[in-house]
Order: sequence, then structure tokens, then C-alpha cells
Amino acid sequence: MPDNDGLLYIRFLTSGDQSALKVLFNKYRESLVLFIYGFVQNVDIAEELMMDTFAVLVSGVARYKEKDNALFKTWLFAVAKNQAFLHLRKQKIWFVSLEKEFLDNVEADASTQPIAILLKNEREAQLYRSLKAIDANYRQALYLQYFEDMKPEQISRIIKKNIKQTYNLLARGKEALRAAYEKMGISWDI
Repeated sequence: MPDNDGLLYIRFLTSGDQSALKVLFNKYRESLVLFIYGFVQNVDIAEELMMDTFAVLVSGVARYKEKDNALFKTWLFAVAKNQAFLHLRKQKIWFVSLEKEFLDNVEADASTQPIAILLKNEREAQLYRSLKAIDANYRQALYLQYFEDMKPEQISRIIKKNIKQTYNLLARGKEALRAAYEKMGISWDI
């Protein structure tokens, strides 16, 4: 099954089709901002890094190779993660997402467009709030699985772990999330 997003990106690179890039931008901008926010803890910086991610795409600096087992979305999120880490290195903040609580200020930032859109239903909002109570490695893997509907194989490429480690992270993350749900008094039905 061909990766339509990958084909759109290749069409943009080869023929300069701006509409192909616009489709990709509109499809991924909000989820990229939310993903990057998990690292930098600032919506404005997350939006800027999302734009930087698309600048990397436009420039063609990062090479996307169409493969049967690698989707464009996986590659795009890996580029976004690299942009976030590059920003953190420039700011001399090492791995903030491992030290700070993820989404401490979700309620304060709820008026921000990408977050408000992604938190449109209560179940996702409960899941999103519960994620801040668990380890950052679990949080990142579960975010990619639940909010971005990625498969473990795709997640392993983004987080740079082997597939067994990824399955272990997901299983342990689900257990930690279950405990966080129970602590919040929410029934577990994921």
C-alpha cells in the first residue's frame, strides 16, 4: 500500500507542487505542535519548531526515502523530535521532557488553538492529563500510539529503540497509566 503523504512530499520535491506541501502542513501541524510541546513545554516555541520542521522539509535537507515499512508520518515525527532536541541543546537544556512534568499547564494553554482542537473530547482529555503522571519515556511512546495512531514499529524508529524495547515501554507505560487513572478515580477502559 503506497504512502500517500510520502508521495505528496516527493511530488513537492520533484515538481515544486505547493498544494502538496499545503496538504501536508494542514494535516500535521497541530499534532506536531502538541508532540513538540511535550519536549519544550512552551506552545509558542513548539509552533516555531513545527515551522522549522516544515522548513527542513521544504529545504530537502532531511532525506525521505520511500520504503514499504517506513511511513512519511514516522519520518516527519522523527524530524520534529530532532528539531526539539536541537532547540534544547541550543538553550543548554538537556532533555527537559525527562525532568519536567509533561503538560503541567494544559488547562492554562487550553485556549491555544492546536491543543484545544486535539482535546475535543473528554476521553482524550482524561488520557492527556493522566500522561503527565507517568515517566517521560512511557509518555512519549503512549502519546505516539494513542494520539498519533502509530504502530510499535513506527514508534521504535522515532524513539530510537529496538522493537522489543518499544513493546516493553508500551506495556509498562500502560501499567503506569492504569495506575495514574486509578489514582485520579477514573475507570480504566483503554
